[in-house]
Amino acid sequence: MVSLSPTRTDDPRAHALLGEYFHMRGETFPDRVYTPVFPEPAAFEPPAGIFLVVADDEGEDVGCGGIRRIADGPDGIRYEVKHLYLRPATRGRGWGRLLLEELESRARDWDAAELVLDTHHTLEAAGGLYARSGFTAIEPYNDNPNATMWLRKKL
Repeated sequence: MVSLSPTRTDDPRAHALLGEYFHMRGETFPDRVYTPVFPEPAAFEPPAGIFLVVADDEGEDVGCGGIRRIADGPDGIRYEVKHLYLRPATRGRGWGRLLLEELESRARDWDAAELVLDTHHTLEAAGGLYARSGFTAIEPYNDNPNATMWLRKKL
């Protein structure tokens, strides 16, 4: 069974997965112009946020993702989904959905009114996951140069 464990973003396990994610995005990003930013650990410390590492049933780290509190929105407390990543060989097993559901559960525990995220239209599988999970398009809430889509889910 897959496990989800909280960790700091500067923990070697999380850092390695984030490095893989940033490398993959850099290789596949249009014109290869991608600006990676390793997240500040304090932004993912409860209750400001949380960062989870996904391990498979053999204990191998295979993915990660987190939420962090950002400025409240018109409906109240708002958390942002960040760095949702699963190694390509593990995709299609429902682990991304499990990770996203756990992050949503944590946000609800902290009285969030909504989850938001930004993504790029070339991440088609991620876009499908977000749509199936109830996220809908919104106007940009940040100026992320790597994003072309901004999404929201009311909780």
